[in-house]
Amino acid sequence: MHLAYPAVLAALLFCTGLYGVLARRNAILVLMSVELMLNAVNLNLVAFDVWLRDALHAGQALTLFTIAIAAAEIGIGLAIVLMVYRNRGTSDVDRLRDTAEGHEPAANHQSEVTA
Repeated sequence: MHLAYPAVLAALLFCTGLYGVLARRNAILVLMSVELMLNAVNLNLVAFDVWLRDALHAGQALTLFTIAIAAAEIGIGLAIVLMVYRNRGTSDVDRLRDTAEGHEPAANHQSEVTA
């Protein structure tokens, strides 16, 4: 197989994940998009490892390490999202930013400054 096929597929997966991170507001969908981007990187690592015919298979070893780290990351990320959802009642990224502790609305802050 030519190197262009997995490289194009990885680029499409990465761009889809990037769009998901930038456009989605649900925290779980953002985590899924990050995982999609990570899998695109793993696909590139394996494809270039096969293309370069590395005797040590460093690309495949790094891919296995990355998969292990991604599994831990998604577990911790989902636990955080579930706890935030239980405490705040939403997993919308914009609402979570607006309801952060210690964050006062801009209208109240302006009235205190001018008074």
